[in-house]
Amino acid sequence: MFVQGTPDAAMRHYCTLFDRNYLLRGLALYRSLERHAGRFTLHVLCMDDVVHDLLRRMALPDVKLVRRVDFEDPELLAVKPSRSVAEYCWTCTPSLPLYLLAQHPEIELISYLDADLYFFSCPEPIFEELGRDSILIVEHRFSPRFVRFEVNGKYNVEWLTFRRDERALAALRWWRERCIEWCFYRLEENRMGDQKYLDTWPQRFAGVHVLQHPGAGVAPWNFANYRISARDGALRVDEAPLIFYHFHGFRLRSDGHHIPMGDMYLEDGSFPREIYEPYHMALEEALRLVRRFDPAFGSGIEAVEKVMPAGDIATRVYWTVPEWCRAAVRKLVPGRLRARLLRALGRHDHRASG
Repeated sequence: MFVQGTPDAAMRHYCTLFDRNYLLRGLALYRSLERHAGRFTLHVLCMDDVVHDLLRRMALPDVKLVRRVDFEDPELLAVKPSRSVAEYCWTCTPSLPLYLLAQHPEIELISYLDADLYFFSCPEPIFEELGRDSILIVEHRFSPRFVRFEVNGKYNVEWLTFRRDERALAALRWWRERCIEWCFYRLEENRMGDQKYLDTWPQRFAGVHVLQHPGAGVAPWNFANYRISARDGALRVDEAPLIFYHFHGFRLRSDGHHIPMGDMYLEDGSFPREIYEPYHMALEEALRLVRRFDPAFGSGIEAVEKVMPAGDIATRVYWTVPEWCRAAVRKLVPGRLRARLLRALGRHDHRASG
């Protein structure tokens, strides 16, 4: 049983987890919070010693590190050998907010963030919308062409907020038990990783709020739903401010170029370049910072092969031609044929979620 915490209403507490391959994304997330989130603490579960050592040496303000060896308990360690790296990270996700609530009685609200989120404006509207509810979850909001992927989960484990009360704690304990029992990268018996368990939460638990703000949770699988524009120096989604974007599938390359998202997402709407360019710059800034401490650091950056695979050549050409050419291809080439070509080139996205 958790003791009631002491409210710290002026401070927002966030948590995330990542290994060395997501370190650059985690640093970009942190910098975006620094710019937009007001007073906050970001609790980072370091999934390997490389991340812990580098972040410890950086001594970033408003970051608290959690070592994996301090976090892992017998139940997690028992299932760890049966999970891939990604599956184990998903397995740990519900345990992280529980751990922090137990360790820090001053935390009244804890929000889990995927490491590949990036903030473009203040997140306070999300908390205002939560009100006095206990749990906040975010829908995928798939664009029409991707609605079929809802079978993998209606909600995305990208932002989850939990209040220190029995309603939220009951959901967290239940979710942790389910993920320890089963958390694999496959659709099986109405389960998929850690995320499909959320499908029943609005009916299973009291105090669950499904976020309605259109500017939170924008991602490759739904940006085509919105009109994205810049006004007065700020990005907007329809008429709402863009709060955060989920950069699922973003790939940095060792030649300085990047692949913004899986090819399957590029067939809907115009590419939101105004969203992706700042993120690429943020990752490059993070890489410069890391290399001040480890000049040879290259984790999470794809090496460019001397002979570029056909799929990568196709992607490079796609991004070289003007937008009107890409739009013409999307309009003139039937969707099924485009899908077959992408599969033949080895270009497909592994999962319509984060």
